[in-house]
Formats: sequence, C-alpha cells, structure tokens
Amino acid sequence: MKRIVVLGAAESGTGAAILAKKEGYDVFVSDMSAIHDRYKKMLDDRQIEWEEGHHTEEKVLIADEIIKSPGIPDTAPIIRKAIEKGIHIISEIEFAGRYTDSKMICITGSNGKTTTTSLIYHIFKNAGYDAGLAGNIGNSLALQVAEDPHQYYIIELSSFQLDNMYDFRANIAILLNITPDHLDRYDNCMQNYVDAKMRIVQNQTPQDSFIYWNDDPIIKKELEKYDIKSIKYPFSELKQKGVIGYIEEGQYKIEKPTPFNMEQEELSLTGRHNIYNSLAAGIATNIAGIKKEIIRKSLSDFPGVEHRLEKVCMVGGVQYINDSKATNVDACWYALESMKTPTILIVGGKDKGNDYEPIKQLVKEKCVGIVYLGADNTKLHDNFDGMGIPVRDTHSMKECVEACYEMARPGDTVLLSPCCASFDLFKNMEDRGEQFKSLVRSL
Repeated sequence: MKRIVVLGAAESGTGAAILAKKEGYDVFVSDMSAIHDRYKKMLDDRQIEWEEGHHTEEKVLIADEIIKSPGIPDTAPIIRKAIEKGIHIISEIEFAGRYTDSKMICITGSNGKTTTTSLIYHIFKNAGYDAGLAGNIGNSLALQVAEDPHQYYIIELSSFQLDNMYDFRANIAILLNITPDHLDRYDNCMQNYVDAKMRIVQNQTPQDSFIYWNDDPIIKKELEKYDIKSIKYPFSELKQKGVIGYIEEGQYKIEKPTPFNMEQEELSLTGRHNIYNSLAAGIATNIAGIKKEIIRKSLSDFPGVEHRLEKVCMVGGVQYINDSKATNVDACWYALESMKTPTILIVGGKDKGNDYEPIKQLVKEKCVGIVYLGADNTKLHDNFDGMGIPVRDTHSMKECVEACYEMARPGDTVLLSPCCASFDLFKNMEDRGEQFKSLVRSL
C-alpha cells in the first residue's frame, strides 16, 4: 500500500487526507501547529492518523508522496529533508485532479482572484449548473472530489498552490494580472513568482481556453516565451486589435465565442479593477455555454465579496470600508483609485518585500490621513512620513479604529487597505477584517 503523508491539517490538508484514504492509501497527517477541532473530528471519523505541534520524521520521511499545504514554504526543515530524500511533493489540487474528470475553471492573478472566482460561481449557480467552489475559497477540491463531486469546479489558485502542480490541467484558465506579491516566498525574485503564475497554462490542449488581461506588461512579455496550445481570449478595458472583451461607449462587450453586450452601468461591481474581473467572468461563462440572459442578470445582481471594498457603515458622516483582502500594493492602488472622497488610509502588517512607490501619487491625491497598523511600522514611516500627510502609529485594531475616528471628518472615507499580509497581529486577513468591522460598528 502506497503511503501518503499530508503536511498541514486545515481545509486543504484535511480534504487531501480524506480523498487519499478513500482511494486506498496509507495516510498520515502531520501539522506543526495545533489542529482545529473541526478538522480533528473529520480525520477521526475516517480513522486517519494525525499529529499536531511537531513532525515525527520517522513517520513523515517514509512517504511515497507528500501533499503539502500551500502555506508551508520550501525552506521548512521537514520539506528540505523530504526533497533531499527524493520524495515527490505535490499540492492538494494536483492530487485531487487525479481522481476527477470534471471541467476545471481555474483563476489566478495577483489581484481580483476571489472576486472573479466568486462571480463565475454565482453565474454558474444561477444557470443551474452543477458547480463546486474550491481552492482558496469554498471547501477543498479534494474533499469535494471524495464526498461531494460536481460536474464543474471553479477554483481560485494562488501561486503557492501552482508551485506544486505538475499534471493538473485547467479546461478554462484565467490569468488576471501579475504584479509584485509574496516575493518573500520567491527569494525576492520577481521572475520566480511570475513563473509560478504562468503554470496556470501548463498541460492545456487545443480544446481548452486561456483568458487573460491583454494590457498587463508582464503577461505580454511572458506570452512570447510560451507555446500556448489553448484558444486565447484576451480582454482589455478598451477596444483594440486582437481583444475579444472590452468596454466601448459605455457598453460591456464580448465578441467570442458568442457575441454579448450590456450597459456598463448595469454591472453590479464598480471601479476599474472590477471591469477586468467582470470581463474575465463573462468570457469564462460564455465559453461554458451559459445563456446570455443569465450572464447579464448575474453580472448585475452579484453582491460582491466580503473583505474586498466592503462598505461597513457610516459613522458621524464618515464611510468605513473594509478592504482587508488588499494584501499587496497593487490591490491598494485599485482601492485608492476608486475613492471619490477624502480618505484616511489604514496600511501595514507583515511586509512581503513591498515597494510603496506605485501608490504614493494616489496617496498624495486622495489621502488626508494615514494610520499605520502593524507590529513594526518602520518601513511605513520611512515611505510615508515625508509626504506632508498626518500619520498615526498603531499596533492593534482597537488603537487603529480609535485613531481613524479622531482623524476623520464628516464626508471622509476610512479605508482599511493594508498592502500587507495580516500575520503579524491577526490570525489571517479575515480576522483583520472582522475585527475592523466589529470595532467600527461599535463606535
């Protein structure tokens, strides 16, 4: 019996273990952190052996194959030892893909992944398609393949997941953009990160589709290196030669595979970045054969995504917006670009090798105050203190919201768009967003 060891026992790892057990493997799960009670029960209910708080090398390093949680870096000691022993390491998505023939609609990019994935899923469900939501959102793909199979899977893929995918094939691949992110995981080398993102097109055939933002300079340059066999569906904000999705004279238009158009003002998502997300989603669902009227209705009634430019409430004439998902500089740029009122920007967290230059002009134009929120705000002080904008230094969400309340004037917007990961002060970006919303609502 082949032995599968799963490293990491959260959503992804637990799902992978359950699928491996179902497929007849000898399965062992190991997590350096504490395992959530919910996942312990799921593993216990299926008689899967697990450990927490450490890795027992004698049990891990006898694996025929290791399924690694995307959060574990290749520099982790146990991973280094596994590589030295020649043990094949894969992602949960790669493993799950071996046991299903369902259609895979896969979305990646530095920004917009969750919104686009959720929007595509919304359209599929409205059309009555049997679809599952997986990857970074929804239940793990492996768990669904094991116990709740679907005809289609809409999958949000991070660069970390793509790193350990080799034979997996996306029937529809979507690449929204590539901007600097997670460089701390890629030896501070942008090309390493770019190479991870481009893995979305590996293994595609002439029967598959590749949807991408035509105006992204990095994608344009990378496409010259690749022999892409799938059908290309480039989109752009404006009509230009070669693109099949764009905005023209206030009309949202898709030319292929089936011509489609609607009024831009009918789109539920606003802001320039959401034009791209809506175009990518419209093209993908058009390729899947969903009727125009369903795509049109779904694009106009999509409620949006939590923690992404989410309006929390008005307090004393001040609008508070939760954009905790903005974990890189480019995401913050799009958020600031969409602001129409004087803005107090909350920025900070675990820096991922950020270059703040791209947002400085927008900060100058839009911001009347900056509140730093992090365990160490030194880099933020170095970048923003000299801009002549009032700043406040805070090290907890309570301090941060109090500072914003004191600084903001009626008519202002307080925008939590941190540019950084959340792990210095919070469990994750959801925890950061929830704390922000809770404290703002209690003002």
